[in-house]
Amino acid sequence: MAASPFTIEIPDTALADLRERLQRTRWPTDLKPGSGWLYGTDNAWLRELCAYWVDEFDWRAQEKALNRHDHFMREVDGFRLHYVHASGQGPNPLPLVITHGWPSTFYDFDKVIEPLARPGEYGGDPADAFDVIIPSMPGYAFSERPTVPGYGPARIAELWDRLMSDMGHERYGAYGGDWGGTVTGLIGRNYPQRVVGIHRLVGGIPRLAPKPGESDEERTIRLADGGGYGHIQSTRPQTLAYGLTDSPAGLAGWIVEKWQAWSDCHGDIESRFTKDELLTTISLYWFTETIYSSICLYYENAHNSADRVRTRIEVPCGFSVCRWLNQTREELARESNLVHWTEFDRGAHFAATEEPELLVNDIRKFFRPLR
Repeated sequence: MAASPFTIEIPDTALADLRERLQRTRWPTDLKPGSGWLYGTDNAWLRELCAYWVDEFDWRAQEKALNRHDHFMREVDGFRLHYVHASGQGPNPLPLVITHGWPSTFYDFDKVIEPLARPGEYGGDPADAFDVIIPSMPGYAFSERPTVPGYGPARIAELWDRLMSDMGHERYGAYGGDWGGTVTGLIGRNYPQRVVGIHRLVGGIPRLAPKPGESDEERTIRLADGGGYGHIQSTRPQTLAYGLTDSPAGLAGWIVEKWQAWSDCHGDIESRFTKDELLTTISLYWFTETIYSSICLYYENAHNSADRVRTRIEVPCGFSVCRWLNQTREELARESNLVHWTEFDRGAHFAATEEPELLVNDIRKFFRPLR
């Protein structure tokens, strides 16, 4: 089916409802005043963020900025997908499908879309141009919310390959991090006849390796620090969804804790992200009512064996490496045809927002010999 142009237009009634809910927030007391982020999202900072959301955040300005890109809706294999498409400007742009993670959206790549598509305007070589396609994963932002089980990473990889085919791309590259890295790996593994190479961001979420002499109980306690979100989203996503769907302050608290913990911000979240950037992401989840459908991806992955196939990826693979790497280079080389490895000295899980120039340059470098 042909694509239809799409414009983000949130109704005024939704903006008014958000404002009213924020103004009626019931705030918890601090277990230990001044504890900051020790017990989770900092109470004082979240109150400040939500006050900014009510009094200063300009959604219409952010909406206008989002709409500077070309958005489309397309039915792919019976499923309605939203995506951003930036046509490459160069002698032979390479189609590149980019996949976001959680708690993220297509907006994560706002700073890299134009440099990847139009490198000549950003100090690069026009020969490095990409035809950039950034779909919203099922259940995220403006893509359709699944109503049946089965929409795990393998199904998403299948949809992406069909999307690229429907757009007329017989060969293409893929990039992703977090869940996007999982989907990108499956694209490379399952569709090698059409994929010229895959590039993934690895690391960026704290992992706790075993300590010498540590008991299972001790390690379980350490692993629970910061990892509880993944367990509940993989086992009881609907229970969690009620509060996060009803309370914008609750949703903000759930999301920003990950942006603070998983970024290279050294504890100061606003050293990496502006309030406007954070609230644009949170607002996309809020207005589209997709927190439940987005976290269901964890459940799908945990309960679908198709997403855990571990045959070696034979297409060329590149990695941008952030801190907290959970696998060694040798392990990744055994699992994939590793031809490119770059270790970043800054940035982490949200590299496209934190260090867009580093990421753009590395993606260009990896795909240059594969065009």
